[in-house]
Amino acid sequence: MLLLPVTGTAQQAPVCNLPTTEQPALPATENPAPGEETLVIEAGKIEATLGDRPQASMSGGMRISSGNRSAGADTAVYDPDSLALLLDGNVEYRDPNTNISSDSAVFSYAGGQIIFNGAEFQLGLSGSRGAAEKIAISQEGTLSLDEVSYTTCPPGSNDWLLQAADIDLDTSTGAGTARNVKLRFQGVPILYTPWLSFPLGDARKTGLLTPEIGSAGRSGNEISLPWYWNISNNYDATLTPRLLTDRGIQLGNEFRYLTERHEGMLQVEYLADDALYNDSRHLLSYQNKSQFANGWRNRIDFRQTSDSQFFEDLGGSLSASSITHLNRSLSFDYYGENWSFLGRVQDYQTIDDAIAADDEPYQRLPQMRVQGLWPNQALGFRYSLDSELVYFDRDVGVTGWRLDATPQVEWPVERSGWFVNPSLAVRHTSYELDNTLPGQRDNANRTLPIASIDTGLILERQVKSGGNLIQTLEPRMLYVHIPYRDQDHLPVFDTITPDLNLVQLYRPNRFLGADRVADTDQLSIGVTSRILNTSSGKELISATIGQARFLSSQGVRLPEQAIDATASSDYIAEMRFLLHDNLNFDVGHQWGKGEDATTQSEARLQYRPSSDRIVNLSYRFRRDSLEQGDISWSWPLSERWRFVGRYNYSLRDDKALEQFYGLEFESCCWGLRLVSRRHISTRDGTQDSSIGLQLVLKGMTSLGTAADKLLERGILGYEPELR
Repeated sequence: MLLLPVTGTAQQAPVCNLPTTEQPALPATENPAPGEETLVIEAGKIEATLGDRPQASMSGGMRISSGNRSAGADTAVYDPDSLALLLDGNVEYRDPNTNISSDSAVFSYAGGQIIFNGAEFQLGLSGSRGAAEKIAISQEGTLSLDEVSYTTCPPGSNDWLLQAADIDLDTSTGAGTARNVKLRFQGVPILYTPWLSFPLGDARKTGLLTPEIGSAGRSGNEISLPWYWNISNNYDATLTPRLLTDRGIQLGNEFRYLTERHEGMLQVEYLADDALYNDSRHLLSYQNKSQFANGWRNRIDFRQTSDSQFFEDLGGSLSASSITHLNRSLSFDYYGENWSFLGRVQDYQTIDDAIAADDEPYQRLPQMRVQGLWPNQALGFRYSLDSELVYFDRDVGVTGWRLDATPQVEWPVERSGWFVNPSLAVRHTSYELDNTLPGQRDNANRTLPIASIDTGLILERQVKSGGNLIQTLEPRMLYVHIPYRDQDHLPVFDTITPDLNLVQLYRPNRFLGADRVADTDQLSIGVTSRILNTSSGKELISATIGQARFLSSQGVRLPEQAIDATASSDYIAEMRFLLHDNLNFDVGHQWGKGEDATTQSEARLQYRPSSDRIVNLSYRFRRDSLEQGDISWSWPLSERWRFVGRYNYSLRDDKALEQFYGLEFESCCWGLRLVSRRHISTRDGTQDSSIGLQLVLKGMTSLGTAADKLLERGILGYEPELR
């Protein structure tokens, strides 16, 4: 076999094409056969002896390359018995994901394997590095290491170190496995396991995830040990046993799937024989979204729990403890060019024991909604139809069918700087009822004409001559006329009076839902002004104020609701300021007449000079309901230390709703979070406390509690520096 045809001199390195198998090399072609690779050897000087046992030595620096892989050394000797090159002196190996250096190595070009002795390595995917007595790297890109140490700390620092008898790293899949593993932190062993699997990058890998350890307050201490199952590329599951020392063992499972047309998640949690609750407890949750080829879509949303206190005891957050209803629905919808359809069945599980049976939401069994829109018709007219048929069911109270249909015609005219949109609609609603009270009709209907005209201007001017700031003035006016119809005999299935806001201000009906249509002769007037930077496109200031004026008295109301005899609505205003590139201020305010003029108000100030510095101040007020102040922050104390926290206080109740304080420490390759938290955990105001400690080994794992999730939820704009 012709091994090394040599040409050139030491000043011009020769190039040799070698086959990667024991078969003779084929003649060179422009397009090699599939699976064939070309091996290129370059050297400063090559001495070769041809014959039955060809021999060769290289000196003056040599390099072997094949595709995107290469190896180099000071000298090399060809061993004909093992069909290998023996590399010596400053040996280096490189591929897109790996860099290895050692004093000597053996390259078997027949099998495409390189074995390094006394080597150091770096992995490009994660920035990790290590050392091993022996490293074997295959043609497929897998690394086998014996007596190895591994870390993501930079050279000169071994703050954390993974030591193992042997480690296999597959850079193509981004996964590693190790045996007889010790994890050392600051030189102290903190973990031992006979076997460990870990990712090299973002690749998913079946195996145990990092346990979460912490204090669960009145549930005792807790430890969770999740196990991740990478079933396939589009299916996975996480099984999580959770020990609560005062309650027992809770088992959790989360199964996820993603296909071309379907995606969803199934979650099951079960706690057998809760020692404090004296019963078994569970949570079942299923969400699904499907997109079919014919344009139809499907959505499933189902949640079911064993008892009303499940989230309070086991949810672990203020938002979870405030849940009152769990949605359970199945829907199909279709959107065409002019038509759309929604079909749904919907139920709720009420988990707030304080809600009376006759105040629980109705089931929709079923709900069917058809909408149509035909824009740009003759003379610029636009036609639309909004219709709905629902059967409302409940154990207590009136039940039955409701048909609601609203055909509408509009004539929108839009020009540069102004628009006007007159509209005429007819809303018809009819009922077929069951379980009515004596004297009530089992059928009823209502038909109302609705006339409106919506118009507005958009004016702008330059703030300074030749400057890059412009100011806009955008007045808007909506007039609505709806005659009075007595509606006290109609049931109330799903209709409420929503809070007044700038969207509600320009809606024809002050009620939300079809059971009531407010009689009105009203004029909604508002104006918005903005200051814009034309160079950057940023909105520096935005201010809006509006009010509805009632030109006649109103007579339609919800049961047990007083008739609104006022001549106008509250004023509502919103302002937004970009005070500086890193300082924002938003405020919203609603007020009326009288001694207690303010109905609701909220304000928020955010100062964020950089990604790791943020302070939020906010205030919320609702008359006869709540008044809260909130401050949250994340601020560095030094180059490595950061102080984080939140304090949410109810001025109305004179108590803190949630407060947590924490410290974050970050070094080159690890970090630490310590967070102490106290919060309202139940609807009756019971408080709970916990302490969380999280150790983050960058590029490897984290140990302890998931404190980063609490900080992301509680501090607006928080970005974890530790990953």
